[in-house]
This record gives sequence, C-alpha cells and structure tokens, in this order.
Amino acid sequence: MPDNLEVYDDRFSDIVSPESVLETVVDGFEFIEGPIWHPGRKDIVFSDIIGDTMYRWTKTNGLSVFRKPSNMANGNTLDRQGRMLTCEHATSRVTRTEPDGEITILTSHYNGKEHNSPNDIVVKRDGSIFFTDPNSGRGAKYGVLREQELDFQGVYRLDDQGVLTVLVDDFSKPNGLCFSLDEKHLFINDSDHDHIRVFDVNRGGTLSNGKIWAELNRDGIGVADGMKIDQADNLYCCGPGGIHVFDQVGAYLGIIMLPEQAANFNWGDEDLSSLYVCASTTLYRLRMNTPGICMVG
Repeated sequence: MPDNLEVYDDRFSDIVSPESVLETVVDGFEFIEGPIWHPGRKDIVFSDIIGDTMYRWTKTNGLSVFRKPSNMANGNTLDRQGRMLTCEHATSRVTRTEPDGEITILTSHYNGKEHNSPNDIVVKRDGSIFFTDPNSGRGAKYGVLREQELDFQGVYRLDDQGVLTVLVDDFSKPNGLCFSLDEKHLFINDSDHDHIRVFDVNRGGTLSNGKIWAELNRDGIGVADGMKIDQADNLYCCGPGGIHVFDQVGAYLGIIMLPEQAANFNWGDEDLSSLYVCASTTLYRLRMNTPGICMVG
C-alpha cells in the first residue's frame, strides 16, 4: 500500500486508487485554505490566510492573484448562481463577490456585536447560507489580534431575506461543515476536540438532535478542518495527518496522508474527479475513483 494512503476498510480503494499519485500543483504559500472549483471558468480559487491574498489557478494560465488584500480570507464557496462567498478573518465578515467584481457584505455582526471570525461556509439548495464562527481569526497569526465581542463560538444560518439565526452555540471551536447529499443532516466538526457532530436539518433550516458522529484519529499534524461529501455520500474531513474519509454511516474507511497540514480541499476538473488540497504551503492534486459534487445551478 502506498505511503499516502492509510487504509482501514477495503472499500477505500473504491474512492481512491492505490496507484494514484499525489501531485504538487503550485507551492510557496504561507497557509492556504478554502479552494473552490468554478465549473464555468474551469479555475481553482483559494485563500492564503497569512499572506492576505486570494489566488486563481488554471491549467492553461497557471497562478495569478485574484484579490490582494483579501482581509485574510479563509473559507470560500459558490452560491447557486455561481457567485463566490467568502469568510474574512480580519474583518469578521461574510461577503459575496458579484459578477462585476464588486463585494457585497452579507453579514458582519450578530445582535450588534462583531462575528468572531467566520471560517467555513456552505450553501443549501434553497440558497440559504450556513457558516461557522470560531475565534481563530482574532489571534495574531491567522487574523488580527483583538478582543472577542461575542461570548460564544457559533454556527449560523443566513436566509435569502438576510435574516441571520444562531443555530448552535455550544461548540469550542466550530470549523468545517457540510450537508449530507439529501440535505437532511448537517455535519459540523470541532477543531478543539477533533470530532464531527451531526444534526438533523428541520423544515425552516433549524437544527436538532445533535450528537457526535465520528472521532478523528489524532496521529499527525493538523486538526479537524475543511469537510465535504462526495457523490457516494462519503464524508471527507481534514484532520491530523491528512484527509479522513468515512462512509455515510460513519465507518472509518481510511486517511489520505499529506506531507503538510491539510486545511481544506475540493474536487475539480471537468469530471470532478481531481481532489485539490490546500495543505499549508502547497496546493496538491490527487486523482480519485469517486467524483465530488458541484452545487452551482
């Protein structure tokens, strides 16, 4: 078995071939995060939090600066119209980049107090936005050193009318989040505890029946971070040593090992079968047997 795969279940080979080779796409960054594949432009956009820059990479043109400064942007996603949504550590904002490049502030405060530092973000099929808000961006390394105004680190929903709701407020450090394929469940991980919690998604977007769904093996560098679902409803979660993969009922399938701390990832290329991974200083690519999903359109 190759060094980049730690296999716990034979079904792991249905997801990633033992013959797949981890490629370096581009390197030299400070700490990269939040990669998104745009199916129309066929590019990868990602954030370098510490470098305060967002980059764009294409196979044809290579690397270019997408936005600088980026307000120490972290997680990104696309809404149903293909517009980019971004979590900003330095400003405590969630923003939307319009087709003409203008930036719209979607939210920056809750009950008159600044968000901590929005971290990761997903969009439901009905267009509502869910994001995590730990205090990671209120430290000097990954953000701007400043006092926390809110007395909790929560998870929020922003509906299409701009109504902001706190969904959960008992996390120590909420980070990555993703929906199950049928959107009946929302998974949220906690970086302080390296576990994944699952919640029922109720009519109207509220959450209930939260419980611990999986615990990450803690060997290696990294914490519970970016998280997504593939087309077979397998769940991938960045964590110690690499990207941890579970089936739809939480059985541990294996770990894609990375030489650097894995922070986030996304599927790209026209078949959505290339896994692009943001790991500290390097954007990596790994060809997969099971493709990912694209929620645009």
